[in-house]
Amino acid sequence: MTIHLVGGGRDEAWYAELYGPFLAEAGTEPEVACLLLDEGDVPEQFERWSGALAAAAPCRPRAVPVVPGAVFDPAVLDGADAVFVGGGLTPEYASALAGPLGRRLAERPLPYAGFSAGAAIAAGRAVVGGWLSEGVPVCPEETAEDLDEIEVRDGLGLIAPAVDVHAAQWGTLGRLVEAVARGVVPYGLAIDENTALAVHGTTARVRGAGRVHLVRPDGGGAAVRSYRAGEDLPL
Repeated sequence: MTIHLVGGGRDEAWYAELYGPFLAEAGTEPEVACLLLDEGDVPEQFERWSGALAAAAPCRPRAVPVVPGAVFDPAVLDGADAVFVGGGLTPEYASALAGPLGRRLAERPLPYAGFSAGAAIAAGRAVVGGWLSEGVPVCPEETAEDLDEIEVRDGLGLIAPAVDVHAAQWGTLGRLVEAVARGVVPYGLAIDENTALAVHGTTARVRGAGRVHLVRPDGGGAAVRSYRAGEDLPL
């Protein structure tokens, strides 16, 4: 199973590059279960995502609302050839999906694509938001996901490194650097918008417009190395 992590962005010119390999792995005209946080706008979200996926390759998207506070039933994935998890409030996605969806994908792997929040929750330990580290700002407040201090929660467990998104555009790389330096996550990946990382086992390849920033512990701090499209990133 390949994990496709997309760092956000809505540039239609990159849809085929970002989502085409995910759909190709799922088969011919695959049925894609699109898990979308239900904040009263699932039809609007689904219209956007069904259009984006169809623009990348022939497929059959199916909307699956993720209801905050409700128990997610993984049986809704029966018949699906692939799973797509959209964006929105990362803490709500993590709370709803970490246990049931993580177990379902461990038992019956499917190609997985996560956009923004969907990418962040793919980790075993997911950075779900926050903009402060012991009261000190480490990223813009508007990126905090309604949280103050950096918060890490259980994710789907599909990959080992933590993931942050909208890295260059929203300035979230600093949050991931702080999380790694403090040791609250083992290491991490910060992904720019209109950029994807395809993870298969211990290797990964970057595609799209921007870069993926690999953050590893370095003494009492963290070291960052950035990779661009076409480069392999060692995990």
